[in-house]
Amino acid sequence: MALDPADRLRLASELIDSVDGPADAEWDGAWLTEIQARRQRGTVDAVPWSEARARVLRRLSAS
Repeated sequence: MALDPADRLRLASELIDSVDGPADAEWDGAWLTEIQARRQRGTVDAVPWSEARARVLRRLSAS
């Protein structure tokens, strides 16, 4: 608890990543289908995961 909020968020994210189980092919396929549909409709602006994660962490640490 002595860490500042941004560092706690990073630590929490890393802990969750460390126990996230193996990929689920069915789940991944369903998300890929959904993402492709959203891109075709023009309702999503895809960015690399590293950028999306950084955006989320910035928003959370600003709250």
